[in-house]
Amino acid sequence: MQMNNFLKDYRVRLLSIALFSILTAMGLLFSVYLFMDSVSPYTYIVASLFLVLTLISGFFNITTSYWYYRSYFYDDYLAKIKKTLKPVRRFPSVAIAMPVFNEDPAIVEKNMLRMREMSYPKSRLKYYLLDDSTDAAIASELRRFCTANNVVYLHRTERKGFKAGALNNMLKHSNEEFVAIFDYDEYLTDPNFIMDTLPYFGDKRMSYVQTEKSYSKGTLFSDSINLFDAFFFRFIQPARALNNTAIFSGSCGIIKRSALDVIGGFPEYIIEDTFFSFESDMNEYKSLYLPKIYALGKPIKKFSELAKQQWRYNYGDTQFLKYFVSSSKGGDRKTLSRTSTIDYISHGFGLNYISGILLLFTIASILIVFSSFPIAHLSLSSILITKNINLQLEILGFSVFFISLIMPIMLTKVYFNSAKRGLMVFIINFALSFVRTKAGISAFLNLSPKLKWARPKGGQKWDIIHAIKNSTLEIIFAAMLLILGASALIVDNFFGGIWLLWYGVLYSSTFYFFYKYG
Repeated sequence: MQMNNFLKDYRVRLLSIALFSILTAMGLLFSVYLFMDSVSPYTYIVASLFLVLTLISGFFNITTSYWYYRSYFYDDYLAKIKKTLKPVRRFPSVAIAMPVFNEDPAIVEKNMLRMREMSYPKSRLKYYLLDDSTDAAIASELRRFCTANNVVYLHRTERKGFKAGALNNMLKHSNEEFVAIFDYDEYLTDPNFIMDTLPYFGDKRMSYVQTEKSYSKGTLFSDSINLFDAFFFRFIQPARALNNTAIFSGSCGIIKRSALDVIGGFPEYIIEDTFFSFESDMNEYKSLYLPKIYALGKPIKKFSELAKQQWRYNYGDTQFLKYFVSSSKGGDRKTLSRTSTIDYISHGFGLNYISGILLLFTIASILIVFSSFPIAHLSLSSILITKNINLQLEILGFSVFFISLIMPIMLTKVYFNSAKRGLMVFIINFALSFVRTKAGISAFLNLSPKLKWARPKGGQKWDIIHAIKNSTLEIIFAAMLLILGASALIVDNFFGGIWLLWYGVLYSSTFYFFYKYG
């Protein structure tokens, strides 16, 4: 049975790689078709835009295929490392750090108490609550809790450097040999975290060990959001770990203090973990990803909470992209391999790709539909009775979007046994396109806009107002697409009309998610 599952998994990965490759090839063929039928400077510009977008998409499809395929071999790689591990004979001191910012004290206290149950000599553990709360009542309650439970309470009145600033402040007040970090909402499910991760530091160049992060079970919506992390930790992290570019993910990980001192602490950016991972690599340290869950986070139940998270991620990733380009030019810096360079560029550009490129593809689609390309003159009857190379290429282009829908559904069905969550992930990516794109632009321009996505109290009326207010741009864009799609159908442009109507429905989902999930 185990061998059958092994072969099935391998075949599914090969099938997925084939589909990613086909998707790229079809996009390129459709670009060729656009050039073949270009008759004016306008159509050549449109064809060129589509080709550039297709090449960018192809780069990410190929990179995704590479990660997906490489992750298959990680278990064997990790098994070889485990054979060389030696049991822990000396118990180094470990700091357990939990950063918080105006969080529910009940959740913080519950999870901190659970951390006290780590399977490790108690005398070698020290607990730190890093409180940046601006709410006086919350800060007072957390201070009381820490005093009563022998937890070091460190409070800052100014949140300089965000989470990284809080961690760096802790480094000034601690001297433990290792630092283990957990988010306030993560409940420890396996107390062997420290005993399992410490043996890997037998390698003197090991900087950190990151374990798999996941959320507790919730609704279809929250479980679908969990897939964002699941795809990253199941496929991307293992493949990157083979290249020594596994990302420290901010929590559920443990870091050697001496490495932190050499690196200079945590870079004070909004996503300090990615910057720290890069600096660790540039200082020629090693890192490791351990695909095991030791703690479960609180599920994300509100769309506004997801929007804020994705804004922060893409703002930080765009900052990192700029940082990576400037840092790589340093004369005395480590020279990265081509594979590592691709890993870091892909990471920094990733959310920009699945947001900004989606929007540009949509705009290119509008330009194609309302142009002199033959696709603008294809009625349903002509599709059924005409047979020529142009028609076949047009159908090929239309199929690209169909396959892009099938891919996440197929993968989630095979690996997570839920086609519904795959469809939800596909739609959520469109719902977040403007949010992520605006975050990327803000980071590029060094802007720090205030985010106000909290849902007001007051019943259904206020829910609708809240949804409209927070998705105004998406509503206008979706309405435009629906009008243009209907217009195309009226003039008997079947493919173009369906194409734009489909996009309109996808972008209108932002309003739906804000309304339904707050």
